[in-house]
Amino acid sequence: MAISTGLILLAMMLLLALLLKPMAEKYHVPFAGLLVITGFVGSEILVSLDVDTGVRYDSFHDLILYVVLPLLIFEASFKINAQQLFKNLIAILFFAIPVMLFSTAVVAVMVYYGIGHPTGFPWIAALLTGAILAATDPVAVLEIMRKAGVSERICMLIEGEALFNDATAIVTFSIFLYIAQHPMEDISVLDASLRFMVVFFGGGVVGLFIGFGFLFLSRLLQDFVQQAIVTLIAAYVSYLTAQQWLNVSGVMSVLVTGMVLGRVIHHDFQSHEKSSFVDDFWTFNVYVAESLMFLLMGVTITLGMFTDNWLAMLIGIFAILIARAIAVFGGARLISIIPSVERISPGDQSLMFAGGLRGAVTLALALSLPLELDYWWTVQSTAFGVVIFTLFVQAPLIKPMLSKWKEGR
Repeated sequence: MAISTGLILLAMMLLLALLLKPMAEKYHVPFAGLLVITGFVGSEILVSLDVDTGVRYDSFHDLILYVVLPLLIFEASFKINAQQLFKNLIAILFFAIPVMLFSTAVVAVMVYYGIGHPTGFPWIAALLTGAILAATDPVAVLEIMRKAGVSERICMLIEGEALFNDATAIVTFSIFLYIAQHPMEDISVLDASLRFMVVFFGGGVVGLFIGFGFLFLSRLLQDFVQQAIVTLIAAYVSYLTAQQWLNVSGVMSVLVTGMVLGRVIHHDFQSHEKSSFVDDFWTFNVYVAESLMFLLMGVTITLGMFTDNWLAMLIGIFAILIARAIAVFGGARLISIIPSVERISPGDQSLMFAGGLRGAVTLALALSLPLELDYWWTVQSTAFGVVIFTLFVQAPLIKPMLSKWKEGR
């Protein structure tokens, strides 16, 4: 089937999902979950009718990694409250880098010993799984939290942590993937640590330069439509320049670029009409990108994932919950030792734990696993199982939890 026909089928499934959105709101079903169900059911029906959807593994991976991910990261960093971010930067970076790396290790250990098959699922497979599952994506619950009256500081800690730990997860995953593909090469912990620092912070430096470059260009354009297009170009130029040409973190690069442009457009001599249009422009971009991403996830899910790897899925779910609990409740105690950091109350810690959902980055990394790795199917199935758990169990529990939280205030 031609790719054009596949796109038509995908558009039809997206239209069906949009028509079903009122039902999702009525019965409190997450819209992302509805998209996954629509994609899965639609693809199963087409396959049973011997219809080729035209959707392939490689195209899904490239779409997520090079089209969707830059949009999601740029939009989040562009709209983030820069003042609150810098005010809580120490705590955010603490949770996003050392605590996230610790969570990766905890998940890896639990998955390795839980599966208990060193030959078919070695340590490097467990480490890859830990890196894939460690990144958080709280977009689905942040708006609900803000409407419920959760403090801006806690929302910022959850949002900022997710923004930066996306970069941490991708850099860590790339290092582990290199080790997995070069088993005979001797790579020390020091070498891996130095590589992490160069890639992570190098991406931030690249994003800073590109951000200021496009900032100068944006000052030459007064029309707000042109300015919106400039931000879109900046997102992809920043991401691809860092990721493809300079071999540093594309996520960190686009994150910093988004913050630079967002700070100026929202606060520095820009009209309300202009900044509002650009915000709406990015809301639209991300809405379409996320809808397509979860639809495609549903298309690629197979029943074999559940029949072959149900135990690995359960182990992965249990591992992320334990790792998240240790990271949040233990990390909050450690960060409170620093005099300049405001204490995080037990109730707020519970909200941070609940905000540890999984989404786009987990999907992107799981789909980037080379088929040459013997354990790719197990790792990918585990990641999909965790995301499904996030959509259908964790996300719906947020509202009841917030109700109890409000009662206990």
